[in-house]
Amino acid sequence: MSAEQTVEAEIGALLQHYRLTLAVAESATGGLIAARIVNVPGSSAYFKGGVVAYDNGIKESVLRVRSDTLAAYGAVSEETAREMAEGVRQLMRADVAISDTGIAGPTGGTPTKPVGLFYIGLASAQGTRAQEYFFSGTRADIRHQAVERALMMLRDYLRGLP
Repeated sequence: MSAEQTVEAEIGALLQHYRLTLAVAESATGGLIAARIVNVPGSSAYFKGGVVAYDNGIKESVLRVRSDTLAAYGAVSEETAREMAEGVRQLMRADVAISDTGIAGPTGGTPTKPVGLFYIGLASAQGTRAQEYFFSGTRADIRHQAVERALMMLRDYLRGLP
């Protein structure tokens, strides 16, 4: 990646190189990941779309996150992030999908799920995974860090393709 090339531009180049399409499912980032992806000229060649599923009912009805998952693990969990990524990948008929769910604060945290806790998911034909992260700062700082981490996870996945 050149000094001028953004992570989202590199993602776009890699998606085009591998002829892959992308979809996103966002909760706490509220569309910021999709906004970064579509900042790249020509992104319509590989970006299918996204869903901002802030409400659990939308996670269930649109992204097909199971109510059992939400009841057992909560909206902010590895399991929910995985199901969000899988759901949006199927919904948009995309090759790759990323998702986020977290607590951006300043309220909403608990002792077991503090402000700054995020899960970022990635689904592809090779499988689905989710990673736990802890971010700090203001609400805006936390959301920005989550977007950066999601984009880096996607970029690293694409860089690792044969």
